[in-house]
Amino acid sequence: MFKVIRRSKLAPNEVEMVIEAPHIAEKALAGQFVILRIDEFGERIPLTIVETEPEKGSIRLIFQVVGKSTAQLATIRTGEFIKDLVGPLGKATEIKNFGHVLLVGGGVGIAALFPIIKAMKKAGNRVTTVLGAKTADLVILARECQTYSDELLIMTDDGSLGESGVVTAAMEKIFQQQSIATAWAIGPSTMMKFCTLTAQKYDVPIYVSLNPIMIDGTGMCGGCRVTIADTIKFACVDGPEFLGSEVNWDEFINRMKQYKGEETSAFKSYQKQVMNNG
Repeated sequence: MFKVIRRSKLAPNEVEMVIEAPHIAEKALAGQFVILRIDEFGERIPLTIVETEPEKGSIRLIFQVVGKSTAQLATIRTGEFIKDLVGPLGKATEIKNFGHVLLVGGGVGIAALFPIIKAMKKAGNRVTTVLGAKTADLVILARECQTYSDELLIMTDDGSLGESGVVTAAMEKIFQQQSIATAWAIGPSTMMKFCTLTAQKYDVPIYVSLNPIMIDGTGMCGGCRVTIADTIKFACVDGPEFLGSEVNWDEFINRMKQYKGEETSAFKSYQKQVMNNG
């Protein structure tokens, strides 16, 4: 059993949890994730580790309420417990002094990008960060990202915060004005695809973090298979980060669409609890 030390709502459908997990907190690195299970009847939920506090023995997770399981997870309060938590899983981000790096996050993907921003800055890089969301209230961790960024740009679809437009528009300006050694993009699949295409125009290598359906997290089930450079890989053990230019984006996006069915009544019930109780 793993105790929830703190729980708060960051955005309308985005929840933060700090969980007591000393062994994971001691070993986790930027880019890695955990898989948790709420109870003995729950499905496995993969979540990127946003931050660790080894001295306190805790890890920080942020997730979006998108289905029944995440909606149920969002109803758990401070002081309550989740049954299972395994990690750290996946390959960590390669952290070194590249020089000038560009990090792009969209929506809840900002949560997965933040530990990379932090680690890159601590490694001595010049860090330029672009955050994007539909509206101002969906831009999370902006202040924390600013702390570890030399330059921070925010893009919103409606212009309610920062500039109006998409993150690729900001990328174009940056690439035209500055020399970028390498880049990362984490967010919705379509966003990562177009970030990759934008970076390719300027011959800048860009890494993306793929989030296919995962079940066991060990590469045994094959549910998270993706095609990378015409070869089948498993995101849970070979990733989740890959070079964007090597991803078969059409295949990946089409596979992701298969899992986006209509909301169940159970999900709507849980979501109503989250919205009403905060």
